Amino acid sequence: MLATLARFLVRRRLVVLAAAVVFLVVSGTIGGGVAGNLTGGGFADPQAEATRAGELLEAEFGQGGSNLVLLVTADAGVDTAEAAAAGVALTEELAAEAGVADVASYWTLQAPPLASTDGTQALVLGRILGDDDEVGDRVEALTADYTRTGGELTVAVGGSAETFRQVGDTIEGDLVRAEAIAFPITLVLLLFVFGSVVAALLPLAVGAVAVLGTFLVLQLLTGVTDVSIYALNLTTALGLGLAIDYSLFIISRFREELAGGLDVRDAVVRTVQTAGKTVAFSGATVAISLAALLVFPQVFMRSFAYAGVAVVGVAVLGAVVVLPAVLAVLGRRIDSLRIGRRRSAAASAPASASAGTTGSWHRLATGVMRRPIPIATVVIAFLLFLGSPFLGVEFGQTDDRVLPADNAARAVAQDLRDNFAGNEASALSVVAAGSGDPAGRTAEIDAYAAELSAVDGVERVDSLTGSYVGGALVAPANPVSARFLGADGTWLSVVPGVEPISPAAEVMVADLRAVAAPFANVLVGGPSAELVDGQESLFSRVPLALGLIAVTTFVLLFLMFGSLLVPLKALVLNALSLTAVFGAMVWIFQDGNLSGVLDFTATGTLDTTMPILMFCMAFGLSMDYEVFLLSRIAEEHDRTGDNTAAVAMGLEKTGRIVTAAAALLSIVFLAFATSGITFIKLFGVGLALAVIMDATLVRATLVPAFMKLAGEANWWLPRPLRAVYERFGISEREDVDEVAEQRVPVPAGGSE
Repeated sequence: MLATLARFLVRRRLVVLAAAVVFLVVSGTIGGGVAGNLTGGGFADPQAEATRAGELLEAEFGQGGSNLVLLVTADAGVDTAEAAAAGVALTEELAAEAGVADVASYWTLQAPPLASTDGTQALVLGRILGDDDEVGDRVEALTADYTRTGGELTVAVGGSAETFRQVGDTIEGDLVRAEAIAFPITLVLLLFVFGSVVAALLPLAVGAVAVLGTFLVLQLLTGVTDVSIYALNLTTALGLGLAIDYSLFIISRFREELAGGLDVRDAVVRTVQTAGKTVAFSGATVAISLAALLVFPQVFMRSFAYAGVAVVGVAVLGAVVVLPAVLAVLGRRIDSLRIGRRRSAAASAPASASAGTTGSWHRLATGVMRRPIPIATVVIAFLLFLGSPFLGVEFGQTDDRVLPADNAARAVAQDLRDNFAGNEASALSVVAAGSGDPAGRTAEIDAYAAELSAVDGVERVDSLTGSYVGGALVAPANPVSARFLGADGTWLSVVPGVEPISPAAEVMVADLRAVAAPFANVLVGGPSAELVDGQESLFSRVPLALGLIAVTTFVLLFLMFGSLLVPLKALVLNALSLTAVFGAMVWIFQDGNLSGVLDFTATGTLDTTMPILMFCMAFGLSMDYEVFLLSRIAEEHDRTGDNTAAVAMGLEKTGRIVTAAAALLSIVFLAFATSGITFIKLFGVGLALAVIMDATLVRATLVPAFMKLAGEANWWLPRPLRAVYERFGISEREDVDEVAEQRVPVPAGGSE
């Protein structure tokens, strides 16, 4: 199949390149504006209790959580006559804004919790109506209008709406900066690796195809489903990184075949049959890992699957279809515009290996295989040590502290934390719709509200019957209490006295839900409840996601290598290599080590989604290098029948180029560590660490050690499975002489 494709690419190379240019132009034209159609929300499970509580609160009572906060500062105090008059006017002005509801303030409610403990600050709360994107657009205009200095009052804008808008805007700017950092550094390293300007530019060209092609796919997807804006980071990082990886293997194999005596046409065919097959299978393993994210109901998680599968697919097509056509046109001119006199590492290392000499990677593999047990034991112990901090992981949810410390929205949230006794803007909602006319059940509401207010971590409960603190009524019902009245039910507002996104808040939510309610079908919503429900939604589906990854990857590797032990070993070693990544997540980003160097604020928790995302992405990338190495080992084993020699020669032939690919990919990911958003820093640092660990410790030590210990059992199959492999397995390992016999006719004027 691949040989047929390669011969077609050689014959129709100009047509293929013309189609690629058209695809690139169309992708850039249509997909270039995709960011404007992506959503900044999508973090909630649509079926979770907290989500349903919010929808019911809106539908039945016309109420909702406050996503807009105006922090008002009056140097002379918020209770002066001038400040009070200005505060009431500000509240009325905000209430008159289109698309803003439920506006209230310290001055209109006469509510002491809405004033700071020192009396110099007070809050105006409101709710911007609409979906996540409509809220983001509206809050941008409101922030510009209501950020005020001078005069009687100083006003700063915060709240969840402004926080998430600032996160999205910061990420967009960070994306541009990361690309500006990664591209020039990558180009310099590619010049060093290949030793020629022409060869160095090809991986970047494939990267452009992968990224712009994925933008086009995402643009089309936005017509049928929501896609998170955070998927753009994955698209850029993974698109550029995989394009470099795959191009390095295709180009280096092409050079190796030329150095081995094949002409350009046969070298292209041989390259697609061998390196092309490896790239296709490698891409499939990465895509499988990312596709597993589709089992999660959150748009945020599913978007990474959309972007990941798309970018892998386009990168593979670019490397296996477009790049061979380019090589057929360039031929030996791929080494044009050389840098320096010496041969590039990508060309020289494989050639020398095939000539029978041995290099440093061969010596390293041989040394490891002489003492496989002690070396493997030490490396495994070291990886487990690096991963041990993950035993103390605490899960949380993204909040304002992912933003830089000088961000205006974060400054507002920090003032709320430091200067106010309660968390008014993070109140939970206890919704009892469909429970009958509440006017005749005030005694039950009174008892229920009092019991809720006695729960540890609760600051205050507001209800139809008044306000409660510590199990006692502290303020009777007032005209504002009518907002808790519905035609067929009621709801209660629970103000937390603990950090809303914290382990203490999780305990509080569980205790609130455990309180016996006098109504049927009571739902608890709000930020803390969303944290609890989000964790349950994610963790309940983790076994399914892991099972899908393991089974599909195992089957794919079985079909590629015709072995039971090799796929099993690959799964185990890849999982082991990720222990360092998970340990680093906790040690650096949860516990705050290196927070000064990386410039972020540790919160004592990790966002629940990040370990899942990181596992799927890092597992796929680790399997990427595993497939590259194993495919070359299998090729050598088919040729020689000697397991030990095949392992050593496979590592020798892939060592330099995989190391170069890992270095380049790490640069791309580390560029994202310059982001001002904490979880993007984690994304960059974690994936760079995963690539480095896999390309060094795992590939250089554990793979040869385990393959030496298993010996020829690596390639053993029971008779029934051997028949399955012979029927369905994919193998295109043809000898060079056989390829040469199938020479491709070259059109007049064709180039070698």
